[in-house]
Amino acid sequence: MKTPGELLKDARRRHRVSQRELAMRASTTQSAISRIERNRVSPSVETLRELLYLLGEDLALGTSRRDSGIDATLIDQQLRLSPTERLDYGVAFANLVIRNSPNVRKPAV
Repeated sequence: MKTPGELLKDARRRHRVSQRELAMRASTTQSAISRIERNRVSPSVETLRELLYLLGEDLALGTSRRDSGIDATLIDQQLRLSPTERLDYGVAFANLVIRNSPNVRKPAV
């Protein structure tokens, strides 16, 4: 994943625009553009969007669902249960854990 400075520098170079030219378009200084590109300062999303716009590009932010390793079908299945059924399931699961715990004394036979 690129930093905001890398995004800006790559776009500026693609369009063959100098830092000074971009600074003039943005009504700022060449040193301000340089600080962003060297990641000395982190521009706001709006500032980065504006600078890229001045270069003829749009900033596109997005999200994507990541795999958290949780089976969503199991969650859906549990949510379909009534509160009483969920409680019974939880108690049964807790009892299973207790019975299989190595720290629980087994009753003498």
